[in-house]
Amino acid sequence: MKKLCVTAVVAMLALPAAAETYGVLMKTLSNPFWGAMELGVREGAEAAGVEYYLQAVESDQAAEPQLNVCNAMLERRPDAMITAAINSTILLPCLKRANDMGIPVVDLDGNLDHAIAADAGVDIAFSIGSDNVAAGAQGAEWLVGQVGSDASGPVLVIEGLSGNVTGQKRATGFAERLGELAPGLEIVASLPGDWDRGKAANITNDILTSNPDLVAVFAANDGMALGAVETVYAAGKGDQVIVIGVDGNSDAVKSINAGRLNASVAQLPYLVGKQAVEMVKAMKMGDAPDGDWIYVPTLVLTKDVLDAGTEPMLEFVK
Repeated sequence: MKKLCVTAVVAMLALPAAAETYGVLMKTLSNPFWGAMELGVREGAEAAGVEYYLQAVESDQAAEPQLNVCNAMLERRPDAMITAAINSTILLPCLKRANDMGIPVVDLDGNLDHAIAADAGVDIAFSIGSDNVAAGAQGAEWLVGQVGSDASGPVLVIEGLSGNVTGQKRATGFAERLGELAPGLEIVASLPGDWDRGKAANITNDILTSNPDLVAVFAANDGMALGAVETVYAAGKGDQVIVIGVDGNSDAVKSINAGRLNASVAQLPYLVGKQAVEMVKAMKMGDAPDGDWIYVPTLVLTKDVLDAGTEPMLEFVK
């Protein structure tokens, strides 16, 4: 009898340790940007040898449902929470609970404001994503490279969802850099498109009607940029109005290859997702990230860049 007990204990001790499991909360997988990031998370988890469960909501605007999903994920007591919040505040009660449970919180794609989170008692282990201000600035730099620093005329900026820090930073980065490089290009409107393609198309139509000499449209994501492209071509001005998006998603790449969308500042979401999981695993093993913010590089995608195929970062465009 004693021998059986000893054997059972030895067998139990020989079992492999259970893999860590991370909760990953995204916005919506109906957007190709988040689809590419999900692929990165999946392959990052495989590389890191961890498990994960991922959930998303139906749209980029479903703030309250996202909070409900976050709270439900906590019931499974993950080893880490990797979250892409719809705005800077909606998930804070849930993330505070996660901290209280000893679960580290990672900000995916830089959607949380660290100061606002700290005021709510939320400790963010690190944020990972693109430098959204720099991404907006890259869009302005590319535009000025096409039209020249002495160009003049109206420009439209289509922002993201009101209150979302990502869209705000992209729009700000574009506007500030454009003012520095080409003061004659005047932003005649900067309006929230709520990440919605149809709403962006309507905004572009209104501004194009009142400003028929519109020079360019900068949209804070590719979905809205593609809505602007539809309007510009419907108005017969596809060869006159330059449209720039942000994200570099698969729909944008198709449009650029077709000669419609002029450019997209690619955020490389696949790389963001992959590195997020790998860095959480390293952090859990005692290798803390270097700083509160981890920036993944961005790349301006154009037809010339895609046709050449020589840019090394193109391998991360999914």
